Amino acid sequence: MSESTAVKFKNPRARYNFLGRTCSIASVGSYVPKKVLTNADLEKLVDTSDEWILTRTGIRERRIAAKDEFTSDLAAKAATKAMAKAGITPDKIDLIIVATVTPDMPFPATACLVQQKIGASRAAAFDIEAACSGFIYALEIGQQFIMSRTYDTVLVIGAEKLSSIVNWRDRNTCVLFGDGAGAAILQNRPNSHGLLTAVMGADGSKADLLGLPGGGSRHPASIESVKAGLHYLQMDGPETYKNAIEAMYNAAREALARCELDVSQIKCIIPHQANRRIIDAVAKRLGARPDQVFVNLDKYGNTSAASVAIALDEAVESGRIKRGDLVLLVVFGAGLTWGAAVIEW
Repeated sequence: MSESTAVKFKNPRARYNFLGRTCSIASVGSYVPKKVLTNADLEKLVDTSDEWILTRTGIRERRIAAKDEFTSDLAAKAATKAMAKAGITPDKIDLIIVATVTPDMPFPATACLVQQKIGASRAAAFDIEAACSGFIYALEIGQQFIMSRTYDTVLVIGAEKLSSIVNWRDRNTCVLFGDGAGAAILQNRPNSHGLLTAVMGADGSKADLLGLPGGGSRHPASIESVKAGLHYLQMDGPETYKNAIEAMYNAAREALARCELDVSQIKCIIPHQANRRIIDAVAKRLGARPDQVFVNLDKYGNTSAASVAIALDEAVESGRIKRGDLVLLVVFGAGLTWGAAVIEW
């Protein structure tokens, strides 16, 4: 569809119906490792306290993957759950997209490893990297393949083993992150609007606020890079906090405007689970009621690309989201990147 045709349809529902092929989330699934790391446990590792962490972040505990459990393992387990809920066998999956900043290795893609683990031998596979915004970016990419009729079934996964890149001596970052994975099966569902719109954005001028400096072509692995701590996640907390609120609010507002919706019409808002103060600030600016916002940050911490996927699965499983409900996902991550999506469940 040409751009000149698209602008005639202000409401994404009308635009997608014109295309004749919508994209819906057929099912979701999630997986978190068994090991629980509480704030009390962290008190033994760094100079911190349960009160300090809970007050500033809203996090009580997080999950930590075993030494022999990798991002592809987490992703495959979440994918298997999503497939089972949708009644999808591995041979029906056409494409696998994995969003992650902690791949098993720089290459091959973690998605290829997942393909092998779940037995989806006929699926194409690739990774994307948009940090904590990765799941929404992957949803939008997957949707394009469904809408264009290139593929019928797309598996989208957000998965992270952040414990592998956290500096456990840095109390400002090690208290924030956890491991986990969430997956979604995308298909066309007749008589359903599904994914209504997705807003994505980035600001590379602020890339230095949050990242992992070592391991790439700029700072290849060396004795010097290891000693300098370049292979650990690094973050400017105050600046990241400030930018997150503004970016998430603007993305959510734009997504709602594209769908000609008011926040009061949204049944469930699922924000990136990074910091309770960020979540509360964004919700307040949007004018959302507390009962509209789903939060599981206290149990898992920030799981980056897996964050909203895990939360979405839990919201559905708990009955917070039912068929026909309108759902708003909103995220922010390193890059800087951000995004929001409106879904008719």
